[in-house]
Amino acid sequence: MFNVVAQDGPARAGVLRTDHGDVPTPVFMPVGTQGTVKAVEQRELAELDARIILGNTYHLYLRPGTDILNRLGGLHRFISWDRAILTDSGGYQVFSLSDLRTIREEGVTFRSHLDGSSHVFTPEQVVDAQRSIGSDVMMVLDECAPFPCEREYAERSADLTSRWAARSRDAFTRSEPRYGHRQIQFGIVQGSVYEDLRMRSAQALVSMGFEGYAIGGLAVGESADAMYRIVETVAPALPADKPRYLMGVGTPENLVEAVSRGVDMFDCVLPTRNGRNGQVFTSAGSLNLRNAVHRDDPRPLDERCGCYTCRTFSRAYLRHLFIAKEVLALQLATLHNLTFYLELMRAMRSAILERRFEAWKTAALIQSSSRIVTHP
Repeated sequence: MFNVVAQDGPARAGVLRTDHGDVPTPVFMPVGTQGTVKAVEQRELAELDARIILGNTYHLYLRPGTDILNRLGGLHRFISWDRAILTDSGGYQVFSLSDLRTIREEGVTFRSHLDGSSHVFTPEQVVDAQRSIGSDVMMVLDECAPFPCEREYAERSADLTSRWAARSRDAFTRSEPRYGHRQIQFGIVQGSVYEDLRMRSAQALVSMGFEGYAIGGLAVGESADAMYRIVETVAPALPADKPRYLMGVGTPENLVEAVSRGVDMFDCVLPTRNGRNGQVFTSAGSLNLRNAVHRDDPRPLDERCGCYTCRTFSRAYLRHLFIAKEVLALQLATLHNLTFYLELMRAMRSAILERRFEAWKTAALIQSSSRIVTHP
């Protein structure tokens, strides 16, 4: 199911095997919350060789609804995607509805952000919803503690997540996939920025025997140093033969630093959201395409990039599209940003396989700076 094929220090290169294809790691998963990666087509994602994308149980449960997905054969068929899919449990989305939800031992009651209708998520219902979705990798229901929070709250939250994880695991083992392909389940380590709580959470989850483990509740306002400290603490406590997933992270620098600490899988809205807002990642830093400095610039976004956008269009044209509010601007910038992220992961994998990761990392952290610059 998961094999580590090379290691250079804590950094790992592996393969996650699913019935919808092998996923080389480290890997970045484009975020397709509602069954679509915003501004790009599935055909384009396949051309970028994205091996796995992320969907969200909360959004898919509300719309189109699990009844429709059941009737139409699951999310893969519904969106015409024959590669792997991971679904988040929707816990983060539910708990971000602070004025519209109530947490209890049984689960969480919340009101839809779409129409105000009332719903309940229990660990068991979330497993059932993901059986209907048919994702290759499903996540357990967890509570994402806010930042900052007092230790007492973080402890209650992490312990609740562990109890929910046990119920989720039981529901998973007692149920079967619905569409003929194998599904696996990841537990989620919580505990805010408190290292001992994180370790207690990790130990509890490992005892439940999940097929993989995620580190959740980060990138919610804490410093980058705090994030790295937690990852450095938790990753070695997780089984070496299971994939490790850092949820919702992050900038190119975050990805490099987390891989260097033993993380295998990532997702984040940054490349797609930033692209739709005219900010693109390049090997020389980030560019704001709305800036007037690009109005007559004939260069591609990044001369080192081989994506369709960089092979075909100038910075001047891309700026024109954004200023004119043309939909094509969103597509072209997103394609480039996703290429940048996917190529970054491939470069890390190659460096690990060739046992030169630390030297590569030193150079990459300079080139992949997430700061905004108007020109290199």
